[in-house]
Amino acid sequence: MNKLLELLGQNVDFSLEELAAMTGKTTAEVAAQLDELRTKGILKGKKTLINWDKVPDAGVRAIIELKVTPKPETGFDEVAKIVMSYDNVEDVYLAASSRYDLIALVNGSTIQEIAEFVAKRLSTLENVIGTATNFVLMTYKQGGVAFYEDEEDEEQRSLMF
Repeated sequence: MNKLLELLGQNVDFSLEELAAMTGKTTAEVAAQLDELRTKGILKGKKTLINWDKVPDAGVRAIIELKVTPKPETGFDEVAKIVMSYDNVEDVYLAASSRYDLIALVNGSTIQEIAEFVAKRLSTLENVIGTATNFVLMTYKQGGVAFYEDEEDEEQRSLMF
């Protein structure tokens, strides 16, 4: 994999100077490479990882699996585009699974809100023939970052159960 992409995957806040030093390139070369990656659509936005487990009243997250009958012309793309158009859908993936085809990460205020979203929006979509909802209880690691690493976090986690 591209060294610059690996570094950005670890920390999007590296300066041009830091990236240049770590890749052995000049800042001008790194800036040009970043521009090229953005133009090609490889770099898409900047995102901070948030440990929602530590945010009071953060709501509920669910992983929704969808079984879809693909259309001859567009395959799974049409349904995926509809699913990703909803504001409460954070991520959508095409999966290589024998049971489900699309996976969506969905945010909501309550379990009931997500259940209603699945019942009224997702399961009623043309070509969706089944869904499975998995509620996220705790996030241990996301984007390569461990959220619970030290003993204090371990103690807090054990008190929750």
